[in-house]
Amino acid sequence: MIILAAAALAAAATASPAVKGAAAPQWQDCGDGLQCAKLSVPVDWARPHGARTEIDLARMPAQDPQHSRGSLVVNTGAASTVQAVRARPESVSELTRWFDVVLVEPRGLGDRGSTAAVRCAVAQPDPLRLVLTPGRAGWRAYARDNAAYDRSCRAAAGPAYDGLTSWQVAHDLEALRAELGEPRLRYFGASYGAVYGQAYLELFPHRAGRMYLEGGPDHTEPALAQRLTAQARAAERQLFSFRDWCRRHLGCPLDDADAVKVYDALTRRTPLHAGPGRTVNARHLAAAVHAGLVPGRWPELARAMSEAREGDATRLAAMGSEAREGDATRLAAMGSEAREGDATKPAAVSAPAAPATVSGSMLCHDFMPAMPGYRRFLAMETRLREVAPRVGWVSGRYEVARCLGMPRKGAPSWPPHVPAPRHDPTVLVGIGRLDAGARPTGPVPGAVVLSHGDGRDAYLLQGVSRLRATCLRTHVHDYLVNGALPQEGTDCPGELTASMYS
Repeated sequence: MIILAAAALAAAATASPAVKGAAAPQWQDCGDGLQCAKLSVPVDWARPHGARTEIDLARMPAQDPQHSRGSLVVNTGAASTVQAVRARPESVSELTRWFDVVLVEPRGLGDRGSTAAVRCAVAQPDPLRLVLTPGRAGWRAYARDNAAYDRSCRAAAGPAYDGLTSWQVAHDLEALRAELGEPRLRYFGASYGAVYGQAYLELFPHRAGRMYLEGGPDHTEPALAQRLTAQARAAERQLFSFRDWCRRHLGCPLDDADAVKVYDALTRRTPLHAGPGRTVNARHLAAAVHAGLVPGRWPELARAMSEAREGDATRLAAMGSEAREGDATRLAAMGSEAREGDATKPAAVSAPAAPATVSGSMLCHDFMPAMPGYRRFLAMETRLREVAPRVGWVSGRYEVARCLGMPRKGAPSWPPHVPAPRHDPTVLVGIGRLDAGARPTGPVPGAVVLSHGDGRDAYLLQGVSRLRATCLRTHVHDYLVNGALPQEGTDCPGELTASMYS
């Protein structure tokens, strides 16, 4: 669950309705079949008459407006939900069979060219640096650069900077609900979008309607060392899942080879040749395979490992350089190459350089743990290498890289206080067995867990892959449209991974 200050929660529980601080959106056509608007909201909902900011909205109208069941608010967890849907409208377009799909950006982020988006002058450093530069000097340099990024975001956002939290976004969602004329918020949140949904449940449980939350990060473990251990073990399990998938599918470039043994052999052969004047060392190899364990990239990873086994690690080196998780990589990962089984081309479209947005700062406002010093982290990493010796240990550096060097704003409470709801909101939570970052351990009031065999963003990626009547999508639609929840313990197969090379 999201970490919220106790004082803010207490204020939210007694505050006047959020709708008094909002201004109604005015929809206008904005290309790609979308209608766009801005919602004016207070910078700080505790001071509704103070400074204001804007959030970006976009609407995909229902296919049959006369029979629309109302608005479904969607946040995909991407750096920009609107831009991600512009690029891949099929990720959510099926929902317009029943709803007006309203895409909402969190404050500080926005559509292309939007004045609502905060543009930081300094880009957040690539966390791959922390993996490939293991010494104290590299640790300190990364912390300095990450702090410079955060300072540039503060300067760009001005007074709105301290309002970049999911607590404020939850109030924005409540304002949007009221302006849409919906008695309860009907919401779809994937990845970090699920965090906003959790925040809304904590602050406005009496206004929560049907909500589907998928792949939200697990921040219920208070001790950083234990959280890193859980993530490392989960990532290591993904390597074995990839091996099993490759063995089962004709056309996998590794044929009947054991992918884990191939990885071990490549590690022993490092440094690997990766083109003129370039090599891949053991750290880079671990980072590259870790990046390729996102299920949608499995065909690309198999091809890269096969080529490296034959003496050319160029493709593996490129995968390591694309290790950052971005919406372009995630939603492109299930492109036509993977569906059609063309193993001569990468399955994922390379993501462009990440824009200098405030999303990194917002995550650290919400969830920043006490950052370990360099020597303490090395001790943690030694433990991670013991429990996840091949690739899982890499996740520790990626996790710490998010907030390293940024100032910590007070001590979070673990777990957060959850106000007693006036009624138990019924929530459907999707958890993928191949999602190393999510576990169904957080107390979501009234939640039913729907397990599935794919990774993060499974619903969105199934849409991109034009998989329609899957187990997961059928249950999600039946719940959002009819309120019918799957039976507790329902487990859907991995239909994305099954469709690759089929």
